[in-house]
Amino acid sequence: MSVAHVDDEEAAEVGDVEKALPSGDFYTGQWCNGCPHGNGKYLWTDGCMYVGEWFKGKTTGKGKFCWPSGATYEGEFKHGFMDGKGTYTGFSGETYKGTWVMNLKQGEGTISFVNGDYYEGEWRRGFQEGYGRYHWKNGNQYIGQWKKGLINGNGTMIWSNGNRYDGFWEDGFPKGNGTYKWPDGSFFVGIWSKDGKDQNGTYYPSDSPTEKFDWDPQQVFLEDLKDCKICGGEKVSIWPSEKMPNWFAVSKEKDGKQRRRSDGSLSGFSMSSDFNGGSVSFGSEGISRHGDGSVRRLHLEDSVARGSSLQLKKPPTRRQGQTISRGHKNFELMLNLQLGIRHSVGRPGPALSLDLKTSAFDPREKFWTRFPPEGSKHTPPHPSSEFKWKDYCPLVFRTLRKLFDIDAADYMLSICGDDALRELSSPGKSGSFFYLTNDDKYMIKTMKKAEVKVLIRMLPAYYNHVRSFKDTLVTKFFGLHCVKLTGSTQKKVRFVVMGNLFCTDTAIHRRFDLKGSFQGRTTAKPEAEIDSTTTLKDLDLNYIFRLQKLWFKEFCSQVDRDCDFLENERIMDYSLLIGLHFREVSTPHTSGVSSPTGNGDCENGEAPRLSEDSNDQLVINSTRQSPVSLGINMAARAEKTVRKNDCQVVGEPTGVMYDVILFFGIIDILQDYDISKKLEHAYKSMQYDPTSISAVDPKLYSKRFRDFIFKVFIEDT
Repeated sequence: MSVAHVDDEEAAEVGDVEKALPSGDFYTGQWCNGCPHGNGKYLWTDGCMYVGEWFKGKTTGKGKFCWPSGATYEGEFKHGFMDGKGTYTGFSGETYKGTWVMNLKQGEGTISFVNGDYYEGEWRRGFQEGYGRYHWKNGNQYIGQWKKGLINGNGTMIWSNGNRYDGFWEDGFPKGNGTYKWPDGSFFVGIWSKDGKDQNGTYYPSDSPTEKFDWDPQQVFLEDLKDCKICGGEKVSIWPSEKMPNWFAVSKEKDGKQRRRSDGSLSGFSMSSDFNGGSVSFGSEGISRHGDGSVRRLHLEDSVARGSSLQLKKPPTRRQGQTISRGHKNFELMLNLQLGIRHSVGRPGPALSLDLKTSAFDPREKFWTRFPPEGSKHTPPHPSSEFKWKDYCPLVFRTLRKLFDIDAADYMLSICGDDALRELSSPGKSGSFFYLTNDDKYMIKTMKKAEVKVLIRMLPAYYNHVRSFKDTLVTKFFGLHCVKLTGSTQKKVRFVVMGNLFCTDTAIHRRFDLKGSFQGRTTAKPEAEIDSTTTLKDLDLNYIFRLQKLWFKEFCSQVDRDCDFLENERIMDYSLLIGLHFREVSTPHTSGVSSPTGNGDCENGEAPRLSEDSNDQLVINSTRQSPVSLGINMAARAEKTVRKNDCQVVGEPTGVMYDVILFFGIIDILQDYDISKKLEHAYKSMQYDPTSISAVDPKLYSKRFRDFIFKVFIEDT
């Protein structure tokens, strides 16, 4: 066994070692290529300790992590995270035993709270969600559905005195149809609401002489549920993944020089000055600032997240689109749009119910409002020319916004606030223009009349689909409107407000639009012009994405549900839009680099690989509070692929892995298989393989889309 400091050039590279780190931390155990690998024990100066298995500097396998407070986790780890089966025992004695995914309780698990309560059932993203049973110390118990840690859905509450409620719940309280029963056989059936005004029902006495006619259903809310508080549980002070050392940083010598690994590559980089200076360099490769102040574009695998200095002091993110300021050709249209949406959303309406009547979806359910410059009884004065405003099915879209948890005030502030919209530089292939709100939350797309008809036609099915499947990947629609300009043109501009899939503080480094068709599905841009805002296509794809087992199952199920819905509505030509954030990218083994589209090769055929010296600490700190859901902010691994011939649907995996954050969703869902698409199919079929073109029957399109997507996304084993 050797004993050495980590910055000692003579430190053993392989074998059992004892290492004292510059921070004061101490490691003892197996070591390989500059980091722990095998079994080892790590002691932090603050009293934290890990004992167990390591893989390339990260806790991976079985191990035990102890906190100074006395809390412990014993179980499986993966890439530094509590991941797999494990038991967490808090400093107060609270114990959770079950499955974890990236530090979050996920799957089946049981928790015993320090106050004597316990829960057993399903978890999702750290909260009780799905089916579960909660037992209070006083004998009360609930069995049924949960959502985000609250009783939500269909379930039964049984009190220790024998009373019980069977029915629906919302946010921890009875809501909707339900029955309250007494042990003597009497019961109350009705519509339940925390607001007594909406409560109504009928009491049915039993054969017993005992009567309860003076009983008030609100007693359930005011008294019965007072002793049914859900325990919040103990907070973890710091996650083990946040404690992992940055081996990239600690492997540098104290004098700041770079060390060479056994393979000859540099283990670090030095920054000669910040981005405000005349030159910036990272080692022998990477970013270089020229005398004119410009920074040359880097290949993605060489430049993103290469070190802590770059992570902490990065230049402002490039924002898409041109701000629509005064003098812009669409400035007045933007004002009209903002005035109209403020009027639509701010207008008082009836109390919302998720159970909409058929009449709300009637295509004739549309309303015109006149906006004269001087104002009217219902509209404010404005500096624009007179225009008319149309709302399509306003009650449906108002209810959709509620269903998607969109706050009306925030919605208006995003679209109609002081900040102008941004127009994307060029219209889409369909000729539609896109506008982004300043906060990037919403995208506004101009529409053809035919697209409006498709959306209104499919609106009832769309509403039922997104209501049934909250994690649907299909585009979220928030409003459908029309502006009719006055004057000689009488021009009508129809548009829809949608959620922006890439509304995130996390940088999107690569974008792919995947249909599963191959005719013309490549980017026309020269490789030198491809950057993080370029949307690449099927034939440009050079990755497969590995999802955690639970996420993969959920992903496959939801893609099937969404495709069934679109197929039933005779929709085709939709695509899966994917955004990638690379969490860590290393210096290549050689001076060669891979091209962003996968068309280039390294000089000696050896592809770049992920560094063993990760910057996970920085990434986790910046994103750990961001919400995670299917398609949003999902951690995964991207494996590089190579197509060896043009017939390959998906390239062959190379074993080169990247830790990524994924954003994805199904977009462009308003193209039905109309006569124009049938003619396009007939025409292109004479020139190309009919199965390779985009315009095909919705049933064939759905099957081809799924087959392709399920080759691109696979389970991470």
